[in-house]
Amino acid sequence: MVLTKHSTKARQSGMARKVARSEKRPTRRPAKRKSKPRRAKPKARPKATPTKAARAAKAPVTALAPTPAEKKPLYATAEAMAKAQRSISVSEFFAKNRHLLGFDNPRKALLTAVKEAVDNALDACEEAGILPVVEVTIEQIAETHFRVTVQDNGPGIVRRQIPAIFGQLLYGSKFHRLRMSRGQQGIGISAAGMYGLLTTGKPVRIVSRISPRGPAHQFALQIDTRTNRPVVMADQTVAWDCPHGTQVAIELEARYQRGKASVDDYLAQTAIANPHVTLIYRAPDGRCDTYPASTTALPPPAKEVRPHPHGIELGVLIKMMQDSKARTLRQFLTKEFSRVSPRVAGEVLTRTNLPDRARPGRLSGEDAKAIYQAIQQTRIIAPSSDCVVPIGQEALLAGVRQVVDAELCTAVTRSPAVYRGNPFIIEAALAYGRKEAVEAQPPSAKPKDARAATDDEEDAPSTAPTQGGQEGEAPLTRLIRFANRVPLLYQQSACAIYRAAAGLNWKAYGLPQARGALPSAALTIVVHMASVWVPFTSESKEAIASYPEILREVRLALQECGRKLGAHIRRGVRVAAELKKRGYIEKYIPAIGEALGEILDLKSKQVDRLCTNLKVILQRSRRF
Repeated sequence: MVLTKHSTKARQSGMARKVARSEKRPTRRPAKRKSKPRRAKPKARPKATPTKAARAAKAPVTALAPTPAEKKPLYATAEAMAKAQRSISVSEFFAKNRHLLGFDNPRKALLTAVKEAVDNALDACEEAGILPVVEVTIEQIAETHFRVTVQDNGPGIVRRQIPAIFGQLLYGSKFHRLRMSRGQQGIGISAAGMYGLLTTGKPVRIVSRISPRGPAHQFALQIDTRTNRPVVMADQTVAWDCPHGTQVAIELEARYQRGKASVDDYLAQTAIANPHVTLIYRAPDGRCDTYPASTTALPPPAKEVRPHPHGIELGVLIKMMQDSKARTLRQFLTKEFSRVSPRVAGEVLTRTNLPDRARPGRLSGEDAKAIYQAIQQTRIIAPSSDCVVPIGQEALLAGVRQVVDAELCTAVTRSPAVYRGNPFIIEAALAYGRKEAVEAQPPSAKPKDARAATDDEEDAPSTAPTQGGQEGEAPLTRLIRFANRVPLLYQQSACAIYRAAAGLNWKAYGLPQARGALPSAALTIVVHMASVWVPFTSESKEAIASYPEILREVRLALQECGRKLGAHIRRGVRVAAELKKRGYIEKYIPAIGEALGEILDLKSKQVDRLCTNLKVILQRSRRF
């Protein structure tokens, strides 16, 4: 590129102007910075070795953090499920499943609360040798708010035991002993208090005294469902006019209604099976019913027995061997079981080829299995029946006559039997017809509904036996069930007693019966099972499990009573036929007398005497 003269001058003049402008501007000096005092450097600390968690935290993260737009995973991981696991107490379980204890509706809840309190009162009085006097009071506070108060004259409860008995589930003295008693699990009265707390928020109030010389202690308790522990709200000494006994008051949400499966029905049946008990009942409607004791003799006390070897299972046997203090195997068999003599123990050990002096706690599982199999192969006599106290045939008949005024009442008490090593006794009674009935012909009408006798609805009316029912209706059979003298009012169709009664052929005794149902007749059936351990189907204790041994004994007891009933019905049919024939003959005796008078030319007095003689001959020849 060639620079011309004009371009060079122009560039020089431009540069001259820039220099002139820069000379005119004032020069700026930078401001001096104030010097700060220097701080002393801290001493260097020794570096700590990084932990495993710190190294993991500094490690590069490969997974990206979830953004708000991302969705939560659909399924849980094992770690998430592990965090959700926790233990629950038995009271917390039953608080959510209270229907298992009999508190599934307000009407049944009222009955269950009364039943559990009365059962405990009767057990305590009989164990102490005191004739029971039980007062039951039901007060209506609001439309669905009631207060149940049960007081007895028993031995009372020691002060330190009151909170645990009424405020802790599965606490009692009857679970680990083989002896007949009404209560078994230690769950009833504390569950009633828990239900009252859940529905009304009111604590259970208990007053108890063990001696006239000592004070009466009053407690207000609540149950902590998370820990199954009692919470004492109040503990004080009060003045009480009862010399000894216990009073428990529970406020709960309930509904009172008379009729079948009600509190009134339960107390009436309790008086039947317990003739030595005096019951005083004050109903919410102001009535006061009293069931006086018909006898002053207490039933003989039941004795505690050891388990029978034929009633245990392999796991129970292993646990007993580990906990036993016996030094030898022979001593273990003779001390821990009933009906095992040294001879029987030697026979069992001979089958196992184990030494007599072997320690039970040091044996292996295979050795325990060999002992269990040898026990099953050895013949051992049935356990003692001293631990079971039946009602008795005469007392049962007296109780049945209080229920129905029947023309025939028969009862039987079976010999002791065994199921799973537990002794039990079955008692049965039948009441048929009415005394004022002239003819005892069995009804021939069939029931409209075969399930009418098994109705378990809570509002069903009481079904009392009738002779013929209303026109066009067949009478219904009433089934009354007892277990250790306690009435069973619900779940009738699920009970072994009902299955045995419905499965019996009642037609062989002259009663009409639909298939799979109770007979259709003016009949009342009463069955009582007494045992050291009644196998109830649920914690509410309303039905008995259908073990083959129990079904067999109930069937045999009913058959024995049924034979007497069949003889009575056949005799009634025969008497009715004889009466019918005699009526026909008596109708024609005057005509026969007149004909003989005409033939033999008899006078009127002779004809009358002849007719009288014919009637006497007719009565003598047809006796009934």
